[in-house]
Amino acid sequence: MSDIVIDARGLKCPLPVLKLEKALAGVGAGNTIAVLATDPVARIDIALYCRQQGHGLAMREEDAATRYEVTKARAGE
Repeated sequence: MSDIVIDARGLKCPLPVLKLEKALAGVGAGNTIAVLATDPVARIDIALYCRQQGHGLAMREEDAATRYEVTKARAGE
């Protein structure tokens, strides 16, 4: 379960990724942030961002949106 939930429903990319990036900057490694997004491009953009930065990612459909659970990578991983 995430302590921080970003409601990016209705926002077009890259806004969901930018909001996620800002939130990740404020938490320590191992913390998880959830993003709720409806833009289908977010599925590609968030996955790519997480892969490039080394963050963990789990996705599931939730109430007409996709929920992205992003776990911040440890430094050097």
